Amino acid sequence: MMAETDDRAAHCIHVLLADDEPLVRAGLAMLVTTETDMIVVGEASDGGQALEIAARIRPDVIVMDVRMPGMDGVEATRRLADDAFVDIVGHTPAVLVLTTFDDDEAVYAALRAGACGYLLKSAAPSELAAAIRSVASGDAWLAPAIARKLIADFANRPSSVLPAPEQMRRLTHREREVLVLIAHGLTNQAVAAHLIVSQATVRTHLGRILVKLGLHDRAQAVAAAYQCGLVRPGDGLPTPKGRP
Repeated sequence: MMAETDDRAAHCIHVLLADDEPLVRAGLAMLVTTETDMIVVGEASDGGQALEIAARIRPDVIVMDVRMPGMDGVEATRRLADDAFVDIVGHTPAVLVLTTFDDDEAVYAALRAGACGYLLKSAAPSELAAAIRSVASGDAWLAPAIARKLIADFANRPSSVLPAPEQMRRLTHREREVLVLIAHGLTNQAVAAHLIVSQATVRTHLGRILVKLGLHDRAQAVAAAYQCGLVRPGDGLPTPKGRP
């Protein structure tokens, strides 16, 4: 029986819950554990504790509240996506922001910090499970109301607007590496092989690049890389950081 339990845990999505309300965490844990393909591996009451636990147990997904005492969810998400954390831990967990708030400031702050998804606490239990699976696979997840806001915001922008060079500073070192390789025409599979990471990780980085730079798709990302001088015609493929 113990071997079967260990085998199941090894093949499940490992989920860390971060919320300052114990009752909320208990409810989330109950919902997650009813799913056969995911398991709760830890709980945190604030962003700082979430960072500590994530560094130790390396969860696949962190369900993160935005507003918590001490370090909030936005700052914790930003630190989880930072190169320093990734270099030390060797792992970037996907962050699914779960909150009662749907104001624009909270949405943009969380997504720019590196969150892969944004779900309201009023969502149906089935949406939580679907969102966890989505971000765990490297895709994004946005609650419909939030998606409509982002689409409306993008639609109101002039089509010719691309990121200014200073906006590139929002990207981490690894995100810039991914953008450069994409600008060279590499597929997600080729980028993953070049950087020795999974395709899910590449998709996660690409999603964060688009959000941070306010872009709509891969084609705009390539155009932005050339416009900002990150890539120039004739450049060869860069050597990944840490590889001779």
